Amino acid sequence: MAAPLEREATLECIACLWFRVLSCLVFGRRCPPSTHLYEQTMWPDRRIIELFKTEFPIVQAPMAGIMDAELVIAAAQGGALGSLPCAMLTPEKAREQVNIIRQRVSAPLNLNFFCHKAVDADPRREAGWKQRLAPYYKELGLDPAAPVNAANRSPFDPAMCEVIEELKPEMVSFHFGLPDSALVRRVKAAGCIVIAAATIVKEAIWLEENGADVIIAQGAEAGGHRGMFLTENIGEQPGTFALVPQVVDAVKVPVIAAGGIADGRGIAAAFALGAAGVQIGTAYLRCPESRVSAPAQAALSQALDDSTVITNVMTGRPARGIPNRVMREIGPISADAPAFPHAATGLAPLKAAAEKLGKVDFTNLWAGQAVRLGRDMPASELTRGMAEAALARLRQLAA
Repeated sequence: MAAPLEREATLECIACLWFRVLSCLVFGRRCPPSTHLYEQTMWPDRRIIELFKTEFPIVQAPMAGIMDAELVIAAAQGGALGSLPCAMLTPEKAREQVNIIRQRVSAPLNLNFFCHKAVDADPRREAGWKQRLAPYYKELGLDPAAPVNAANRSPFDPAMCEVIEELKPEMVSFHFGLPDSALVRRVKAAGCIVIAAATIVKEAIWLEENGADVIIAQGAEAGGHRGMFLTENIGEQPGTFALVPQVVDAVKVPVIAAGGIADGRGIAAAFALGAAGVQIGTAYLRCPESRVSAPAQAALSQALDDSTVITNVMTGRPARGIPNRVMREIGPISADAPAFPHAATGLAPLKAAAEKLGKVDFTNLWAGQAVRLGRDMPASELTRGMAEAALARLRQLAA
């Protein structure tokens, strides 16, 4: 005998199918193909699907520097919420990318921003960092005294808020907390749903109290920058399995699980823990729509379960990725690294020179601990495949 959840889903599915058939008979139209009505009723928590108006409760994670509109479009076509990272874009470039997305897909869109507290570059720290990197400059025949453009990772500001008010994306997400309350109010007044990331329960409570409509619970397994903003202690960062249920218990808004989720099993587990959705990034890195270089793709494809570490060497802020040469030789954690994002400034010439030689010695290889589960396939197919696998797993759990 079917479990209550599955029996209810089956009855709803039958009712929907009969309604479709009768509508076709009454109005004389050909009955369109099934739209997976049964599968849609199987999600244990539909709050994210209904709030975001997406086919699946999956958010394609915004990954600055290694993706653009193409991955957003492909993920959206697969039924996920496509997310465009804007922390490294100018307002003009953000408008351009959003226009490309809107022209090619009719789907909800999330624009993502950093909201760290900007700090000026410290000349003494910068000089010390250049001295630390001097052997690499010499090896590559570069002049460490040559002028370099400052790292372009800017916090959300009034200029970008004007872009939000103009473009009106359905969702706006923030990393490293939230911008000041006046900007949050303007984002909400533009009709946008506000999403923000927490790495500990205290951050989740703060986010809800300060205007977040949805909270991403980012476990320590997640690739890229830690969303920490009320703590600086990396060692105390809980994993996804421990964090998600505690955040769910602490807040009333929907919670999205992130970190270590790269297939249907991970999605089903997140729902079992009380999440209403998942955010997935690393699994999309090997999709053809990403902007990951061929040498970096090779590193990703060879990665194992123990192939990632948390480092501050690349940007000055803790982030998880596959160790490259400079991370191995200087870090992964270095007290010499200037504050975020200024550590990246001194590395930029080295990165550019090495990449011309086909090397990733100084390239960010951000990835989560589930990197080994990645697959080479189009993002739309990957999204649907993960969703279908998750639903199959949820059916097994409901049986």
